[in-house]
Amino acid sequence: MTTAFDPIALGGRRLASRIAMAPMTRSRAYGPGAQPTALTAEYYAQRASAGLIVTEGIQPSPVGQGYPDTPGLHTTGQVTAWRNVTDAVHAQGGVIFAQLMHTGRIGHPSLLPDGMVPVAPSAVAARGQVFTHEGPKDFVTPKELGETEILQTIADFATAARNAMEAGFDGVEIHGANGYLIHQFLAPNTNLRTDSWGGGVEGRIRFAVEVIAAVTETIGGDRVGLRISPGNPYNDIAEPQPGEVYEALLERLSGLNLAYLHLMEGPDRDLTGRLRKAWPGTFILNPFTHPQATGPEALKLVQDGTADMVAYGALFLANPDLPARLAAGGPFNTPDAATFYGGDHHGYTDYPTLGT
Repeated sequence: MTTAFDPIALGGRRLASRIAMAPMTRSRAYGPGAQPTALTAEYYAQRASAGLIVTEGIQPSPVGQGYPDTPGLHTTGQVTAWRNVTDAVHAQGGVIFAQLMHTGRIGHPSLLPDGMVPVAPSAVAARGQVFTHEGPKDFVTPKELGETEILQTIADFATAARNAMEAGFDGVEIHGANGYLIHQFLAPNTNLRTDSWGGGVEGRIRFAVEVIAAVTETIGGDRVGLRISPGNPYNDIAEPQPGEVYEALLERLSGLNLAYLHLMEGPDRDLTGRLRKAWPGTFILNPFTHPQATGPEALKLVQDGTADMVAYGALFLANPDLPARLAAGGPFNTPDAATFYGGDHHGYTDYPTLGT
């Protein structure tokens, strides 16, 4: 019987276990350079016993930033700074993927270089507020992306993926979840376009498909993962019947030999099963555990074949040596609810703002 503590091959690499560290926003890239610091390197190196680390969301371009002090991968300085992080993780025997996250309409002009405003598939403002250095601010109406800007955004993802390889990452995870730009193209309430980038199912999945294809062509499919969260209402997303869109998306991507699919699960376990069946490669599950953080009971999801790997968020924050504690049956430090930024059941909670 396969367990979560067994090794697994992922994109040509041998992972020590099937326990992944989910991406969680940290907002520690202080200063105008949006660069990770020595604290970032220490943080990830402490958690290098994870079979796979997926970093906090990293913006692929300046306009992709939606929260204060989040890091980028679009300048030489950022690449150099991330190299310190990957070196620290590799020195501890870890494997680390960079999550590339463009927040789209989720953000505020005060977080962007002068003259920039958040962008989206359609000029539809999200309800709610985002945290800024001046405190919470209402989301603004984003600028609708034109055709040329869409193509440039796709190119930005590919360039950021190339930068990630230069920075020493083992691969990248494309963030298609939690109400950010790719998810905004997928969802019917945020993509009101009537051109080839919207309308029906094929139009709404096109941006995600072309981003993944461009990144795969740049660094190879075995270094690329995708995160999705069908039906997740976080960041004012409405997907009342997500199955058709996501099954079509996976069908289009199935021939690219990606490293993995990472599902942030909603309450519909039946949909999880359908997506698991539709996906030909490694299936990582961040299980729905609302209102608690994912706990030791999730290990059985590997044993019963629901997933190939299981992703933990908040429990990894409180327990840097989490795989060893899971193997021993504890003890576990209790996560602070205020730290639940993206790793577990995010979007199905009342926890605010930051999330990957």
